Amino acid sequence: MDWWRTEPDGLALRVRVQPRARRAGLRGVQPSADGPRLSLAVVEPPEDGRANRAACAAIAEALGVAPSAVTVVQGASAREKTLRVAGDPTALAARLERLGA
Repeated sequence: MDWWRTEPDGLALRVRVQPRARRAGLRGVQPSADGPRLSLAVVEPPEDGRANRAACAAIAEALGVAPSAVTVVQGASAREKTLRVAGDPTALAARLERLGA
């Protein structure tokens, strides 16, 4: 996929986080200036890393992994981020496919 890639010990996901949303949730893949990204809405504000933690928790829940398995590796202070999900890349990719994202 264009918005995620497998790595030896997990996946890297390109996401666009919308903080302070009315409702939290995955909103599908959206075009971006530098390629497609998974759109993710969180209700938390972008203060003190709250939106980042909420985004990591939402991805963890969607993929069925522990919240500690998801980290922000790029774009911590930006809306467009790269998240890393630790785990078996094959199993994680299959879960993404089942989500239809």
